[in-house]
Formats: sequence, structure tokens, C-alpha cells
Amino acid sequence: MQRVIEMVARTCRAWLLAGAVVSLSASPAWAQGSVDPNPGAVTLTGGVDVLNAYFFRGIPQDDTGVITWPYGDLGFSLFSGDGGVKSVGVNVGLWNSLHTGSAGSDGPSGKLWYESDFYATLGFGFGGGTNVGVTYTAYTSPNGMFGTVKEISFKVAVDDSGLLGRAAVKPYVALARELDGQADGGAKEGTYLELGASPGFNGKRAGVTVPVRVGLSLSNYYEGVNGDETFGFLSVAGVVTVPFSAMPTKFGSWNIHGGVEFLMLGDRNEAVFGDSSHVITSVGLGLSY
Repeated sequence: MQRVIEMVARTCRAWLLAGAVVSLSASPAWAQGSVDPNPGAVTLTGGVDVLNAYFFRGIPQDDTGVITWPYGDLGFSLFSGDGGVKSVGVNVGLWNSLHTGSAGSDGPSGKLWYESDFYATLGFGFGGGTNVGVTYTAYTSPNGMFGTVKEISFKVAVDDSGLLGRAAVKPYVALARELDGQADGGAKEGTYLELGASPGFNGKRAGVTVPVRVGLSLSNYYEGVNGDETFGFLSVAGVVTVPFSAMPTKFGSWNIHGGVEFLMLGDRNEAVFGDSSHVITSVGLGLSY
């Protein structure tokens, strides 16, 4: 526990010294009063991001070469109303990771396409900005660098902007259970817990957030030489998203985003990576329509 406290303190000091930093986000910063050019029941979001390193929930994947993340998501609004359940929706999407380094074209596989993930989410909106989602995800590796991992996850998020305004922290908690395969390459399917928040604000020309995440193993998620490690990682970052225009057009809302993330690793992930911390930089292009 003392080690976790020390790591939190070190990250906070680094964050204060860094000042205004930025990180990965694909959410458009629409100006207040803008008109949605696509008011229908189907929403498309997508984009592409370029990074210098990839850690999945603190588990090292690759920090060599150039890493590119193309992704797309289709959202379907099934219900909206004024009762206890405000909305019901379904999202399906595909997320990919392309690598020129050791996990991709410059590695043993000789192939660029390292990871491709399919997911489907059933989401419910309630009063007070509370949203609950259930997601099935299949993590696959087209170049055969890891075995397929299937999981089901649950997430509860609260948008407290209506209550706290600019002081909103937007907390969430996510729980994931591996059904088949292990993200850490361990012997047993694990259970993962993530606690996070994303305070920030949207200005006329840009949106800024400061996401904070902690990843924990509830059971066999971070298996190492000393058995299951509870603490997986701590992440503190900043997000800046700049829209191309103040209002969406008939081609949707486009934005450019980029940033820096400070990542502190637990004992198991540090042993695999060879260091207790890393800085991840990213830049990307996002679309919402």
C-alpha cells in the first residue's frame, strides 16, 4: 500500500510540473447551441490515432516504432422517454492497432496488424446523468502475437455536470470478467476493476479534460512471479480536443486531438516492461455524425 501511495504522489508531482498537457480523445467539442445535422436514431463515430506506445490496462504491449489506432462505432438509439429509464441504446464497433515495431511489421510476425477488437454494448440512461452499460468484447490478434481474449464488462458512469457545473468530475467504475483467454498471459481468467474520473470543461474553441484511472485486479488479472498483484496501473493525463469548426456540417463534426499520458505501473507490469513508469504521447483525428 505504501508503494501505491508513493506512486500516486510521484504522478501528481509530475502532473503539476507538466502543467497543461493533452492526451487521447475522440469526443467532439461542439459549441453550445449547435445543430446536429444527423438527428436520427443512428450515430457514427470514428477516427484514427497515432501513438508512441501501447499499454492495455497497464499491461505492456509495444513501445517501439509507430502505433496507429483506426476505429469506428455505430450507435443505435432504441428508446427515449421521461420515466425511470431515460434511454436505451446499442453500440457495435471495431477497434484496431497497427504496429511498425516489434509487435508488428518489424517483429517475428512481419505483419502490421497487431490487434483487432470487436465489441457490442447495451446501454441504459437514468436520471441524474447516470449511465449503465454492459459490453461483450473479443480481443483478437490478426498477426498471431497473442491468443484471443473474450470478456464481458459492466460500467456505471455519472455525468454530474448538471449538479456541479464546471466542478464536475464525471466519475465511473468498470468491472470486467474474462470469459476465455487471459490479457496478462496468465494461467487463469481474471477479474478487472477500474476506477476513474474525467473532470474538464468545454470552451468555444476547444475542450479540455483531465482523465484519471486506476486499474486493479480483483482476481488473477495481473498474474506475476509473486502471484496475483492487486495494483496494475495509475494513469493521469490531460485531453485537448479542437473542432474544425464551431458547428457540425452535413459531413458531421470533425476534430483534432492529441496529448500526453503519465503512466505508473504496478510490480507485475513493471517487471514485464522493465520500468515503473512511461510517458505516452498521441495525436489523432475524430469524427462524429
